Amino acid sequence: MWFRWISFLPFSLLYALAWLCYLLLYYVFRYRREVVRTNLANAFPEKSVAERRKLEKAFYLRLSQVALEIIKARRMPAEAFLQRARFTNPELLERYSENFSKSVIVLTIHQGNWEWMLHGATTRFQIPIDPVYKPLHNASVDKLIYEIRSQFGSRPLSMDESVKDIIRRRREFRVFVMVADQSPIRSERGYWTLFMNQEANFYLGAETIAKMARFPVLFAQCRRRRTGYYDIEFKEVATPPYDKEANDITDRYVALAEEAIRSEPESWLWSNRRWKRDRAKEAAMEQDAS
Repeated sequence: MWFRWISFLPFSLLYALAWLCYLLLYYVFRYRREVVRTNLANAFPEKSVAERRKLEKAFYLRLSQVALEIIKARRMPAEAFLQRARFTNPELLERYSENFSKSVIVLTIHQGNWEWMLHGATTRFQIPIDPVYKPLHNASVDKLIYEIRSQFGSRPLSMDESVKDIIRRRREFRVFVMVADQSPIRSERGYWTLFMNQEANFYLGAETIAKMARFPVLFAQCRRRRTGYYDIEFKEVATPPYDKEANDITDRYVALAEEAIRSEPESWLWSNRRWKRDRAKEAAMEQDAS
C-alpha cells in the first residue's frame, strides 16, 4: 500500500504532511464536517460558535497528525516509545503485575495517540498485553493496523473472539486493553447512559468479563505533552468483589471518559458517529415488533 511509505518519513516531514492533510480534510474534502460540527455543538452548548469552530479545526489537525503517527510507528524502534509515550504513574498497573496472580482490564478512549500508548505500555512493562479491537471495514487498512499493534509482541484480539479467549485463558496473567468509547451495533447488547450531554449506548463486554473473571479494571488517559509526545495516566475504575446487578464499572468508565475529553477536547475522535443511535426510536421499534 502506498501509505506504508509514510513510515519512512522523518518527523519534520511527517508533521508538514499532516498540516497538508488537515487542509485537505477540512477545507477540500470536508471529511465528516457536519458530523463533527453537530457532535461539538451538542457536547459544548455553552461555547460560542467561534469557540467551537476553533476547536473543530484543532481536532482536524490533531486527527491528521495522529493518523500519520500511527503509520510512522511501523518503522519506529520500541525504545522510542519510552520517551514518546510516557507513563506518569506506572506503579498503579505494576501493583497488579507484581505476582501475576490476576489479569487486568485497561479501558481507554480514542484520545491522544491510543496506538502509541499500546506500544509504550508493551515496551515499559514487559508483560503480556492483548488489545481488543473492532475490525475495520477496509481490509488493507485493517491488516496494516493489525501489523502495527502486534509488532512489539502484543496479541490483538477481535471483539468476536475476545470473550471466549479471555475466559478460556483466564488463569494466565495478561493485560487486556479495550478502547470502549464506540457505539455498539443495534444487535449487540448495550447500556444507555448520558455522555457529553447526550444519551449514548455503551458496550457491556468489559464489565461482563470483569465480573465473570473477577478482574480489576483501570482507565488510561492519554494526553499530549507536546507534538509527538504523550503522557499516560492510570486511574482506578473498579476492583472485585462486584455487584452483579449494577453497572458501576461502565458508569465509572463513562465518567472518566467524559472528564478526559473535557480536559483536552481537541484530541478526541469527534468524527465518529457516536450518537447515531436513537434510544426513543429503538424503544418504539421494539414495542411495535412485540
